[in-house]
Amino acid sequence: MRTTILKEPEGLVYYGASVLYVVCGYLLGFAGLFHSAWPVNLVATMLLAHAMIIAAYLIHECGHQLIFKRSRLNARLGRVMSWFCGAAYGTFEDMRYKHFRHHVDNGDVVWFEYEEFFAEHPLVLRVTQAFEWFYIPAHDLIMHFIMMFTSFIIPERRDQRVRNVVVILIRGTIYIALLVVFPKVAILYAVAYLLMLHGLRFMDSLQHDYPYTATLFRYEQPPHKGDSDWEQEHTFSVPLSLRFAWVNCLTLNFGYHNAHHFNMNVPCYRLPELHRELTQDNPELVIPLRSQLSLYHRNRVLRICNPQPDDYPSGKEYLRSARAAKGPIGGNAASFLMSF
Repeated sequence: MRTTILKEPEGLVYYGASVLYVVCGYLLGFAGLFHSAWPVNLVATMLLAHAMIIAAYLIHECGHQLIFKRSRLNARLGRVMSWFCGAAYGTFEDMRYKHFRHHVDNGDVVWFEYEEFFAEHPLVLRVTQAFEWFYIPAHDLIMHFIMMFTSFIIPERRDQRVRNVVVILIRGTIYIALLVVFPKVAILYAVAYLLMLHGLRFMDSLQHDYPYTATLFRYEQPPHKGDSDWEQEHTFSVPLSLRFAWVNCLTLNFGYHNAHHFNMNVPCYRLPELHRELTQDNPELVIPLRSQLSLYHRNRVLRICNPQPDDYPSGKEYLRSARAAKGPIGGNAASFLMSF
């Protein structure tokens, strides 16, 4: 790869290593699922799950045009990565558009209002809550089901039906074949996929206290559009570690979320530096890992349907509650892979 096509020469090392890790980690992890020894299967499943997580975060980097100078090259890499993390059913452009609305509008812009869906289908809600109590990410599986059949469910995307069906047939045929011939491999792949969902939503669950609006396919003037102060007050950083910065590479520095929202054109490998400039590494301005883990565990059922009443913590109060691991805070289904 010639550095002249990259947005920054340093990207050859950082993004090159990330892409290599995704490809090698996915292939080695998948191959390890066939091994007869369960310890190897366990390591392979974890490796496969993490390779898919990094693939997802590379889609995010591509969406922000942070790897290549040319948009079409970022789009090509983003589409390739979507096959690794199971997000190829929809289009890269749809993921990018929704995510940019999130940044530009300073809100969560959606089509699918899952709180209304659960209110209309209480049995589905109870089943989802039961699965989530056992740490099975049923809420996200519902979202990924919609993503899989996006052209059949979302009227505005009917023109994607041929492509949607082709992807379903390719991935579905391969998985069914695995299930019939190598059932253990198929089950472990599903476990890796569930771990990926957990990893992505763990990082997403506390990063904002934004309300959502169902305006993905129509436009209404967002109340906080362009208000960078409001954006920073309602965005929260969730690094895995401040002491050992390298640990955050496990999620391509996605936890430095205030820095990312301060300047979304900064590549992931420069976010730690920007975070230090903005916060002087003040630990009071981030949500520590122990609190993230506590809230993720304690609110795992509540997060499924968690409307925001008038007394819901907001801004600085939200940060205080999150740091103390208190309160009914956190959300699901906010992944940038969900383009609806």
